[in-house]
Amino acid sequence: MRLALLRRDLVQAGLGASMLAMMARVATPGVAHAAETVAAAGPGPFDGATVRRLAQAMAKHAYQAPDSKLPGAIDQMSFDQYRSVRFKKESALWHGQGLNFQVEFLPRGFLYRPHIDIFEVQNGQAARVGYNPDLFSYEDQKLRVTDDLGFAGFRIHYPINRPDYYDEICVFLGASYFRAVAKGQNYGLSARGFANGTGDPKGEEFALFRAFWLEKPQAGMTAIVVHALLDSPTVTGAYRFTIRPGDETIFDVESVLYPRRTIAGSGIAPLTGMFYFDVNDRQHIDDARPAAHDSEGLSMWNGKGDQLWRPLVNPIDLQFSAFSDVTPKGFGLMQRKRAFSDFQDLALNYEKRPSLWIEPIGDWGEGAIDLVELPTPNEVNDNIVAFWRPKAPLAAGGEYTYTYRMHWCWDNPWSSRLARISQTRIGTTDDKKGRFVMLDFTGESVKSLGADAKLHADLGTNAGDIRNVVVEPNPEIQGWRITFEFYPGSSKIAELHCVLSGEQGPLSEAWVYRWTP
Repeated sequence: MRLALLRRDLVQAGLGASMLAMMARVATPGVAHAAETVAAAGPGPFDGATVRRLAQAMAKHAYQAPDSKLPGAIDQMSFDQYRSVRFKKESALWHGQGLNFQVEFLPRGFLYRPHIDIFEVQNGQAARVGYNPDLFSYEDQKLRVTDDLGFAGFRIHYPINRPDYYDEICVFLGASYFRAVAKGQNYGLSARGFANGTGDPKGEEFALFRAFWLEKPQAGMTAIVVHALLDSPTVTGAYRFTIRPGDETIFDVESVLYPRRTIAGSGIAPLTGMFYFDVNDRQHIDDARPAAHDSEGLSMWNGKGDQLWRPLVNPIDLQFSAFSDVTPKGFGLMQRKRAFSDFQDLALNYEKRPSLWIEPIGDWGEGAIDLVELPTPNEVNDNIVAFWRPKAPLAAGGEYTYTYRMHWCWDNPWSSRLARISQTRIGTTDDKKGRFVMLDFTGESVKSLGADAKLHADLGTNAGDIRNVVVEPNPEIQGWRITFEFYPGSSKIAELHCVLSGEQGPLSEAWVYRWTP
């Protein structure tokens, strides 16, 4: 399957396929060189406020895109040519120094045209990481050019799976995108530094991490610190990532944003992934596999303590959902299916893709968790975006701080007393006029209940009719099942919700679902 192989290659290269459409927005050739403030941040003193001072200074001036010009030999580089240029492992930063981390750098070319400044920080001093074409090996020697090209991004390696091998645990490449994995995982969904205008018909602006500072860890350290300078026509920002790989890989993120212009549709802690189909939504898709996706649902724990589960869909038209909240406890794009049989894909191993949970630190105030679902005809495109949108616009000239913890994990980082939806199955009703919905619930709150327990479904919709509700034990999963029929009638959209409840109140998280034809 060519699409499957392409998806695998793109993910291994650290590339989300949605970038194919957006890179032109951040990589326009023939523009001015990097801003003078970035160039001035060469060798010299560095402290925790350095990047913040740079971002604040840059926000007072008009945007200048980084250098995106490339020599003719690599100006039209294909993806296959790009991936044939490989960084030599023996050239990695800190290689052979007995440290837990090594860094490999990525070449410019293909979609990755902008020159990204990268510095190493030691003992309070920053030094530019020097470029040399001999840091790379080339299958085609025509791709070896002697110009001082610089780098497009970097990968961090750490012995996460076994002590004698440095696995790639994260990559920063393209706009403000980055990916990471926990122990035993493969790359899947991505994160971004910032989102602006996602889902807006006028188009989205993609900010760029235009410079990085890598703090050299001391011997024995199991965490590494990366600083990043964000830049776009609308906003600048300073980011500090403290990265701790392990059974769950943690990114502690400290971000400060400086809008050049007022931003109404800002996205904090944006997540991007792919949902092609699953048993809840496989209309118009003829595929031998039972499912194909990076993530299957959006999980939310709101400020009131409510837990919500929104299964993802691959819609016919763009769908935008907003879940209003105050001081959210967390949200994430989650992959709950963890068996090979759930996907039956030997090449792509969707069951090993990370879930990514965002844990806000401090009071994020009023806003909404936004979910954007785009239609995709295949599994190559990243078509799902989720993020926190503050209620109030980010005003030009202001300073906004957001601190959060990212959990690249197998499951929610905290257990819950509530049962959760382990399966959402949807098909046609016998009369072909409605939709038959099947929800399975598993968890400690229902595991020990007898078959005679008095449970019911708190079920509703804002459009159409719900009929023939059945609540019954499902001994095959040591859980319970709710089934019902939904008849939309003339409705073109409906918001459904369901909670499994007992005599003492709710026993499960809330299932929320948007139906469209």
